[in-house]
Amino acid sequence: MPDSLFTDLLRDTEQLRWDPTDQVRKRGRRRTRRTRIAALAGVVAMVVVVTGAVALAGGRDGAPTPIMPATGSPTPTPAPSATPNPQASPAPSTTPVAPPSSPPSTSGRPPTGSTNPAIPAAAMLRLSDLPAGFTMTEGDVDGDWSLESVSIYCRDAPSWTSRGALTQRTVSFDSPTDSVIQRVVRYSGGNAARAMDGVRAAFTDCVPHRESSSLSVLADGLGAGDESLLVGSDIEGVRSRWLVVRQGDLVAQVTLDMDTTPAEARQRARPVAQRLCAGTDAC
Repeated sequence: MPDSLFTDLLRDTEQLRWDPTDQVRKRGRRRTRRTRIAALAGVVAMVVVVTGAVALAGGRDGAPTPIMPATGSPTPTPAPSATPNPQASPAPSTTPVAPPSSPPSTSGRPPTGSTNPAIPAAAMLRLSDLPAGFTMTEGDVDGDWSLESVSIYCRDAPSWTSRGALTQRTVSFDSPTDSVIQRVVRYSGGNAARAMDGVRAAFTDCVPHRESSSLSVLADGLGAGDESLLVGSDIEGVRSRWLVVRQGDLVAQVTLDMDTTPAEARQRARPVAQRLCAGTDAC
């Protein structure tokens, strides 16, 4: 006797009309295609949201980062064995060891050959080194005040001033009746001594374009620093004086009054040399 389940199934399906096989296959392919399209649309929407958030976080001009397709599943890292090996030596300690601390510096001046060529403020003249009534200003000073400015009046302009120069610092002092400008330059190697020789050569060998102009070394060896000079120029009736002092790898040039004598320059050179010791260990 037929099973009741099959009898019920035959009764329910006896009047059904079955579609041809090719139509059933087409409907199946359409359903599969719609499923894939829906899934792709969801991925695209997620990419738009993520890249939009990245653009907002990076600013109005932020460009979305392209998402590269995966090239394969990541390889799992094997877990280490939990069974201890009695023959193995103990693992070294992973506690970091702090490097030995350097001894504290006992001086504010950089050592010879230091990687930091900066010139400290203590190496410059201060208000206490000048008569009362001056004010001080830090920073470069415009105008034709330096030794280099007079080289244009020579037929053969020297180029000694910038050879081996690493860095410089400038300070100016002003009073109602006077002005003093100091520039200190740090040189590499033996270029500081060569710069001093260049000053001597420029103010001794200069051949002016006009006979009414002249450059000269007014005093050499003022008893301050490693070397010290007083040089002057007379350019068509306009006189200028400079004090030049070297201490180690530092060379200072200081503008002086146009009537400064060698004796007065000697007095002015001493505080300049003493201040330079704060910027070099050559003292």
